[in-house]
Amino acid sequence: MAKTGDITFSVDGMTCAACAVRIERVLGKQEGVAEVAVNFATSEARVVVDGAAADDLQAAVAKIGYEITERQPGEERRDLSEMYDEERSTQWRRFVGAAMLTVPLLALAMFGPESVLNVGIQWALTTPVVFYFGVQFHQVALKQARQLTSSMDTLVSLGTLSAYFYSVWAYLAGHTVFFETAAAIVSFILLGKYFEARAKGQASAAVTKLLELGAQEAVLLRDGEQVATPIEEVVVGDLVLVRPGAKIPTDGEVVEGFSSVDESMLTGESVAVDKKVGSGVFGATVNQNGRLVVRVTKTGGDTALHQIARMVEDAQASKAPVQHLADRVSSIFVPAVIGIALATLAFWMFKSGDIEQAVRAAVAVLIIACPCALGLATPTAIMVGSGRGAELGVVFKGAEVFERSTHIDAVLFDKTGTLTRGAMTLTRIHGTPEMLLKAASVEFVSEHPVARAVVLGAEERDMVLRPVGDFSNFPGRGVMGEIDGEEVVVGRKELFGDLGWEVQKHHQDALTSFEVLGTTAVLVGWDGETKGVLGVADSLRESAKPAVAGLQKLGVEVAMVTGDNNATAERIAEEVGITRIRSGVLPGEKAEEVARLQADGLQVAFVGDGVNDAPALAAADMGMAIGTGTGVAIEAGEVILMSGDPQLALTAIRLGRRTFRVIKQNLFWAFGYNVAVIPLAAAGLLNPMLASAAMAFSSVSVVANSLRLRSFSTE
Repeated sequence: MAKTGDITFSVDGMTCAACAVRIERVLGKQEGVAEVAVNFATSEARVVVDGAAADDLQAAVAKIGYEITERQPGEERRDLSEMYDEERSTQWRRFVGAAMLTVPLLALAMFGPESVLNVGIQWALTTPVVFYFGVQFHQVALKQARQLTSSMDTLVSLGTLSAYFYSVWAYLAGHTVFFETAAAIVSFILLGKYFEARAKGQASAAVTKLLELGAQEAVLLRDGEQVATPIEEVVVGDLVLVRPGAKIPTDGEVVEGFSSVDESMLTGESVAVDKKVGSGVFGATVNQNGRLVVRVTKTGGDTALHQIARMVEDAQASKAPVQHLADRVSSIFVPAVIGIALATLAFWMFKSGDIEQAVRAAVAVLIIACPCALGLATPTAIMVGSGRGAELGVVFKGAEVFERSTHIDAVLFDKTGTLTRGAMTLTRIHGTPEMLLKAASVEFVSEHPVARAVVLGAEERDMVLRPVGDFSNFPGRGVMGEIDGEEVVVGRKELFGDLGWEVQKHHQDALTSFEVLGTTAVLVGWDGETKGVLGVADSLRESAKPAVAGLQKLGVEVAMVTGDNNATAERIAEEVGITRIRSGVLPGEKAEEVARLQADGLQVAFVGDGVNDAPALAAADMGMAIGTGTGVAIEAGEVILMSGDPQLALTAIRLGRRTFRVIKQNLFWAFGYNVAVIPLAAAGLLNPMLASAAMAFSSVSVVANSLRLRSFSTE
C-alpha cells in the first residue's frame, strides 16, 4: 500500500560503506521516494516517501542482495547492542575455528620441510578456512556479482580465492605456494570483524541504557488495594504508589504527598527537585524521601524517556554533511580497487614475468583497500557523541548540528527561565519581621507571582501566617485584607495614593532604590500609612555565570535578550558578565535580534524555553530549547537542553565540537590510510597477510577513536 511520510527500515546484509551507498542509490531512484539516508553503523534506512509502497522498496533492495524490514509506528528500534553482541559471538566462533587451523598452517609454511606432503597438508588446512569459516565473504560477493555490484566482501573474496587457487595451481605445477596467505587473510579479517562488532556494540549502547533505566513494574492503587503490575499493563489514569527510594514507573502528576525526586538521568541536573500535589513527574526518575501517589498521564512511547531515546535514535541515524564526501568515495572505491589490482597484476607480469610476485601484489591491493573505515568514520562518532550527550542532559536532534557547532560565534540567551530561574523570589526587605508576616498573610490568598514570592520568603523564615478576612484584590495594583481587625495593604504606590494613605519618605526612597536595581518593589502598610517595602526579583541560576565565562573562553560572544525593563536586564547582565543586551523586547522581536547578530557576520545559537522563543529558535543557526519549556519551543530547537541549566548550552557546543573533531580525525585516518597503503601494496612492498591485519586494524581504530567520546567531561 502506498504511503506518505517517513518510513524506517532495518537493513540486513551490509558489510561496508559501499553497501549503504548502493542501497541509498537504489531507494532514491524508486518512484514516490523524496529523500533517503542509509546508515551503515546503525543498519537502518530512513526514507521519506510520497506515494511509494514499502513492499516495492523492499523488492527493489532485495534485487541487489540486501534485505530491509519496515519498522512499524510505535515499534521499538531493534536493540543494536544486542545485534552487535550476536555478530560478535558469531565472528569470534569463526575466528577461533579459522585460527586453530591457520596457526599450524603458518608453522608448516615457515618451518616445515619443503616436501609434497607438507604442501598437501597446508592445502588441506587452508580449504576449510577459506570455504567454511570464510564462506560469508564468498556468499555475499557472489550475490552481488549476480547484480553486477561489489563491496568489501568482493575484495576479500577475490583476494583469498586468488591466493588459494593460485596456490593450487602452483602446487600442481611445482611452484611456490602461499596457502598460508589465504588462510591468514580470512583469520585476520574475522578477528577484525569481531573487534569491530564489539566496538560498535559499545558505541550503540546509549539508547539501550536509556530505556533500561525505566521501571519494570508499578504499584497500582485499586479499590484501596496495592497491586504490583507489569509496566506494560499500566494505562493513562491509573493511580500509582511510589515509595521512597523507588523509581517512578511512568510520566504522571502528583495527586498526593510531597517528596524530592532525582531527575539527573533525564536532565543531568544533580540537585533533586521538590514535588508536591500538581507537580509533573517523569518515568525512571527516583523518588528520594517521601511517599507519592501519582496519576499516570503518559505511558510507553509517549513518555519523556522514550521521546529522548527516539531523538537520540534520529540523530544517530541521520547523516552529517561531511559524510556525503565519504559516501561518494565509497561508491566508486571497490570497482576502482579491482581495477588497480588488475593493473598491478598486469604490470608485474609484464615487468618481471614472476606470476607469484604479481599475484601477491594484486592480492595485497585487494585486501588493503577495503573501505570499512570510511563507512564507520562518521556514524560511530555521531552514535557515541549523541549518546554521551543524552547522558549529560543534551539531546542532539540531527547529525548536522555537530558540524554546525564548530561555526558558532555567538550565543544569545533569553533571560527568563534560562539565565534566571523564571520564578520570583524575595530578595530585599525594608522593614520589620512583623511587616513581612502581615504582607505574606495577605498575599497568601493571591495567585500573583509577586505574592507567591513574598509568601515563600516568609515560609523560608519559618513564619506562621495569620488568618485573613475581608480580602480584596486590585488587579495590577495590589491586595488588601483584614488581620486581627486591622486593614493591611500590599501593592504599588498608586494603590496607596488612591486609598489616601501616606507613603513615608524613607519608604519612597527604598522603593526607588529597589526599582533602580531592577527589582519589582511593593509597599506594605496598615493604620493608614506605609510600614515597609519588599523587593522581589527573578533570581539568577547558580550556573549562569560560569556558563557565560565558559562560552567566552571558547571565543564565543554571549548576548542576552529580554522583555524586561532595562534596569532589570542590566542587573542580570552585570551579574553574569554579559555586555551585549537588548531589553524591552516584544515576543516577536527576539528573532529580529538573532537576525541582527547574523547581519554582523556571526553564526548564532539561541537558547530559550517559551512559545515566544520559537521564531528565534528557528531563525538561529543553532536553536537550543530548554527541555523544561513548552512543546513548541522544543519542536523548534535543534538541540534540547533537558534542564534549565545554562551550563548545558556550553556542554552542547563543547561536545558538538569535540564530536566533529573526532569525525575529521576518523575521515583523515580512513582516507589517508588508503591513499598511503594502496601504492605500497601495488609496488609489492606489502605482504598480503600484513595487509589483511592492517585493514582490520583500520576499522577498529576508527571505532576506538570514536569511543573516546564516552569519557567526555563537562569540567
